[in-house]
Amino acid sequence: MTKIVYKNYINGEWKNSHSKKIYDIYNPANTREKIGSVQYSSDADVNEAIIAADKAAKIWSGTPAPQRADILFKAHRIMQNRFDELAESITLEEGKCIGDAEGEVKRSLAVIEFMAGEGRRMHGYTAPSESQGTLDYTYRKPLGVVSVITPWNFPLAIPAWKIAPALVCGNTVVFKPAFSTPITAIKLVEIFEEAGLPKGVLNIVTGSSSDIGSHFVKNEIIKGVSFTGSTEVGTEINKMASKSLSKVQCEMGGKNAVIVMDDGNLEKAQESILQGAFGSSGQRCTATSRAIIHQNIFDEFVKKLVSATNKICVGAGLNRESDMSCLASKAQLNQIQEYVDIGLSEGATLLTGGKKNSNKDLEDGYFFQPTIFKDVETNMRIAKEEIFGPVLTLFKCQDIEEAIAICNDSEFGLSSSIYTENIHKAFTYIEQIETGIIHVNSPTLGGEVHMPFGGIKASGIGNREQGLEAIEFFTEIVSVYISH
Repeated sequence: MTKIVYKNYINGEWKNSHSKKIYDIYNPANTREKIGSVQYSSDADVNEAIIAADKAAKIWSGTPAPQRADILFKAHRIMQNRFDELAESITLEEGKCIGDAEGEVKRSLAVIEFMAGEGRRMHGYTAPSESQGTLDYTYRKPLGVVSVITPWNFPLAIPAWKIAPALVCGNTVVFKPAFSTPITAIKLVEIFEEAGLPKGVLNIVTGSSSDIGSHFVKNEIIKGVSFTGSTEVGTEINKMASKSLSKVQCEMGGKNAVIVMDDGNLEKAQESILQGAFGSSGQRCTATSRAIIHQNIFDEFVKKLVSATNKICVGAGLNRESDMSCLASKAQLNQIQEYVDIGLSEGATLLTGGKKNSNKDLEDGYFFQPTIFKDVETNMRIAKEEIFGPVLTLFKCQDIEEAIAICNDSEFGLSSSIYTENIHKAFTYIEQIETGIIHVNSPTLGGEVHMPFGGIKASGIGNREQGLEAIEFFTEIVSVYISH
């Protein structure tokens, strides 16, 4: 069976790249299975997309916001009809379990629905004037052309929660999906096309970040950049964009921790840690990378945690019996193994896992064992650096103050969680923890689409994503004074 060659979408047309080159996408759970091929684009393709978006900007920005919202509602209905196809595409391309992929589609549907509703609520405000006979008010206007640069771990949801608010606010978009997971992103663009989005309003260009990534940032036509990825790249994007005074939104790395107090619900805490550390193979920016456990319960809690970890069923994502699937790429596999080796060399104790899964049925995929370390010091690399895989590090604490200190001893500040039934400890944690997302008695994962998403410190630059903060980023506030 011949697999599809997917094209770029520029100015309302599906087009081959100027380079005339393509590259293949393979299933990370079975590297012998080719899913399809996509365009290996050049800077000429990016420039063409930017010009198309610029030409479409005036008409689209002048389209009433409720009409723009109608297109998003249509996209929502089309996505519902393609639900199973999209979930399977995510699993085949990125590798996550089908249940997690279905959750990603649901998240995408929710964010498109929410942002479509904002088409009738993009409010400014009136204010009293210092001058007699003067009306003061504000309104929001779109930025213009914005670029959206997304990672491989959520190939549908992250593009959706960037593109939907950008469009409803009246911006036109040039979209670069991750090099390794572009097919699901292309399907998202197909949905918006079918919903009736005018030509040039949304454009997608696939290819290597090293070749074309900077062109999505440096072009002076670009007025806003929304990026999700590593802190290193996000910092560089912020520098590049500052030269053209573009607005920047970067959601970057995390080193998220769960604090377990001796008065907490230990069963719920264990489930939370397992879900956070090993769900989606730990390949989430909100994944649980550290568990900080009270000394009174440490030994017994860790014993049960390791036992539960060893029962995790690792297998292909399309198998609904699998609890954890593969890593997204060989590069990810090598990186995780490297960090395990670093942890051992630093003196941490490996409790379980630590190597590529040896199951014969999984030998053609990038499967890694769920891994837990104890005897970890806060200055170790495995304690400080984002591993982005199924590796959990354990710490022991004496009290809530020490737990918070360990959690805050990180350059990152995305998400954190605490398990306690003591309201004083809960509020002490809320007031003192240095993360943008705070959970009490729930996992570090995710959030809700009507709430802002993002971190502090090295985890974020600029406005938060999702919620009303997304509208804040994709618009400029204008002050108007009318005298008569």
